[in-house]
Amino acid sequence: MILLALLYALYTTIVHKPLRRVLEERRSKTEGAVEKSRADIAAAEVRTGEYEQRLREARATVFRAQEARRKAALDARTAALNEARNKAQAQVQAAKAEIQKDRDAALGGLQKEAQSLAAEIMRRVLQPAGAGR
Repeated sequence: MILLALLYALYTTIVHKPLRRVLEERRSKTEGAVEKSRADIAAAEVRTGEYEQRLREARATVFRAQEARRKAALDARTAALNEARNKAQAQVQAAKAEIQKDRDAALGGLQKEAQSLAAEIMRRVLQPAGAGR
């Protein structure tokens, strides 16, 4: 029995306590590594969130710039279209004025010719019957 107690005391002192200390040290190092990994993962998630936020902001900035360019192009197109429309209306008005002028000139010519023909008809109608031969 004494031998067993001596063997137990030697085992506890020589093997069990150092083994327990090494296992506890290993466990603390493992848990420390796990905690460090968790902290690294949390930091990486924070950096990822910041990166995604900056990416969203950059995309929004690009989108706003595209919208501004699109609006500027649309405004320029509208201005060019209005200018072309105004030029076309001015040309139409000038053409209408020219047509009215030609119409008035033609009417004046027709009235003179109608008066001339009326005078000729009246002269022939009123001329004595044998005078023209």
